[in-house]
Amino acid sequence: MLEFIWADDQQKLRWGKRDILYCNEANELTYKQEFFQLFIRTSYKVFIDFNPDDEAIWINTELEQKRRIQEKDVRVIISTYLDNPYLEPLQIKEIERLKEIDEQYWKVYWLWEYWKLEGIIFNNWNEIDNIPDEAKLVCYWKDFWFTNDPTTLIAIYEFNNEIILHELIYQTWLTNQDIINKYKELNINNRTEIFWDSAEPKSIEEIHRGGYNIKPVEKWQDSIMFWIDLMKQFKIRITRDSLNLKKEFRNYSWSKDKNWNLLNKPIDNFNHCIDWARYWIMMKYKKQRIWKFIIDTF
Repeated sequence: MLEFIWADDQQKLRWGKRDILYCNEANELTYKQEFFQLFIRTSYKVFIDFNPDDEAIWINTELEQKRRIQEKDVRVIISTYLDNPYLEPLQIKEIERLKEIDEQYWKVYWLWEYWKLEGIIFNNWNEIDNIPDEAKLVCYWKDFWFTNDPTTLIAIYEFNNEIILHELIYQTWLTNQDIINKYKELNINNRTEIFWDSAEPKSIEEIHRGGYNIKPVEKWQDSIMFWIDLMKQFKIRITRDSLNLKKEFRNYSWSKDKNWNLLNKPIDNFNHCIDWARYWIMMKYKKQRIWKFIIDTF
């Protein structure tokens, strides 16, 4: 019997047992909450596939680097385009052209090698297992999309002059009522400020009527370089379970020109959560700067 499971709900993964497990695009799963729950309910063998686009992914750190050496029960099978007998000569030629166009892309998707992205913008962050009890919840930041881009909700904490970010929602196809239901499931404090894009006044009002302290975000028109430099001045901690948030920080990088030289302009990708973190930092910084001006003046 074959059973197909859509891994969109952690509770679904905790139900049922099997002899053989096959995980497609396993890098989209978290280690503890999703893969491990499937793994401990499998009696015989586990197969996973993925493209190694992040050397820090749990498949590498937990399975290849640890379990393969300690337990000696992990086998790594590397399959490239050279193992595909059905490719036409013209297809092979086009694939091999990528080596001259984008060597990193070539290594990941055709040679199946781990790599670390060049030109990463933020290196001032690391993982933490849990949010400290003494950490102060400052606010929530919300990015609202529907079809292609995800709706997100990020909790922002302050602790010992550091910023802690915790991913709560990262999902597409959420209506306003879905979002209200999600807030209830997550026990979102209805007194804590939740900042939304001011371009969504109708959605802001609907969520507000649902009992939450929604406020439109105050966007600043400073240069991108200004807020990037500003964010680099903070120590940022990201919770281990914030899978998509960590992925953004690992992949948010400088753009490249046609010769693949780095430019002083970030890519317009991997920024759904990062943008809202920077809006909060800029709001905080702006207020501090205004107060400093008043104090210095008088």
